[in-house]
Amino acid sequence: MTAEIAYLQDSQQPLSELHNLFTAQRQAYAANPMPPAAQRQMWLKVLSDVLSDQRQKLIDAISEDFSNRSADETLLAELMPSLHCIHYASKHLKGWMKASPRKVGVAFQPAKAKVVYQPLGVVGVIVPWNYPLYLAIGPLVGALSAGNRVMLKLSESTPATGKLLKFLLGQIFPEDLVTVVLGEADVGVAFSQLPFDHLLFTGATSIGKHVMRAAAENLTPVTLELGGKSPAIVSHDVPLKDAAERIAFGKTLNAGQTCVAPDYVLVPQDRVESFVEAYRQAVRGFYPTLADNPDYTAIINPRQLARLHSYLSDASAKGAQVIPLFEQDQDRRMGHSVLLNVSDEMIVMQDEIFGPLLPVVPYTTLDQAFAYINQRPRPLALYYFGYNKAEQNRVLQETHSGGVCLNDTLLHVAQDDMPFGGIGASGMGHYHGREGFLTFSKAKGVLIKQRFNAAKLIYPPYGKSIQKLIQKLFIR
Repeated sequence: MTAEIAYLQDSQQPLSELHNLFTAQRQAYAANPMPPAAQRQMWLKVLSDVLSDQRQKLIDAISEDFSNRSADETLLAELMPSLHCIHYASKHLKGWMKASPRKVGVAFQPAKAKVVYQPLGVVGVIVPWNYPLYLAIGPLVGALSAGNRVMLKLSESTPATGKLLKFLLGQIFPEDLVTVVLGEADVGVAFSQLPFDHLLFTGATSIGKHVMRAAAENLTPVTLELGGKSPAIVSHDVPLKDAAERIAFGKTLNAGQTCVAPDYVLVPQDRVESFVEAYRQAVRGFYPTLADNPDYTAIINPRQLARLHSYLSDASAKGAQVIPLFEQDQDRRMGHSVLLNVSDEMIVMQDEIFGPLLPVVPYTTLDQAFAYINQRPRPLALYYFGYNKAEQNRVLQETHSGGVCLNDTLLHVAQDDMPFGGIGASGMGHYHGREGFLTFSKAKGVLIKQRFNAAKLIYPPYGKSIQKLIQKLFIR
């Protein structure tokens, strides 16, 4: 059977294979527990090469899964950041791997101390459907940079991408180094129950709780990249065109199916009507038409589309004013809508939206806006639009979120030199760049002593000499 034929066939793996794959990776790690920098950089290079060489196949597979995903969005939001993070990691890897010298107190001399960064072993990564390439490659780069073996569980909602990625990674990596696992929810459950040395999950908060519970049975440390309701705040004096255009970009990319998309926007009471019009113009400027527009990404599947329509129906029934920005949907291309007069009783204000619906919440003072945010679970991202630096500092000091953009949306995620991660209901832990290397490494403290042993001075039997030494060394 040729590799191409194998790729085209259904490659869901039986549950029994999971343990065999895990055991093979554990054994491979034991045989090579500290891969040198050159080997890790070679892993990153072949990964970069295959993504570059096969980018059109990846674009096509992702679009097939979505029924229509903008090719340019896939390039901008998946392929480009994947390649950039590989390049960044490869460039800085040797520096990250260097042992970190630490100070030894005078009472413990002569000695040296250092922190050694050791691979954890076998890392599991559960990948969501909304960015199936980038959210697989990002954690993979961090784990490989740290010298680990990696098992990736791709979402059952992106079967074409999953099969292709399994095939492509299988061409460049042995299964005992990197393997892709496909399958339905039962496979995902079994995957989360494996005794990984670290498990990273990206997805819904509700599922994250189950993943964490399963990992706890093995005392597996977890990084949870969840979501939540990321707010945007429009200030009293920011030009509305600036704010609306940047919020519209963050909300329309991937049709709002982004964990850090602006979930709702807080707008001064007297600017709501003007903001809605500026937002409508921004969205329609991006997408003059919806029908057959190759730039307009569809909702991933009928189930998610039905969920979003149920949010609209529920909001309308409870008094919300729904302002559609397009005349009608086309298949799974769902038109964007603005929602006014929303309340906490509506599902759209309780759950993460993950789609092209933007509730607008009016406020009077900035204190009131902060209170609204702080009374709710901590979001993955927070966006503030205003050029007053004192107000910007207040946002940073008086709100809590996984990350912040001032006068922009989404783009903090693409900064390779910053950690990315949530807090509370939006997740725990972080990765990207050096922080990703550290997440997938054990920072092992090492104290080094040679022949001379000054510690004999504190060995029993104790007497007056030890008491005098303690008095001399005691810190008041």
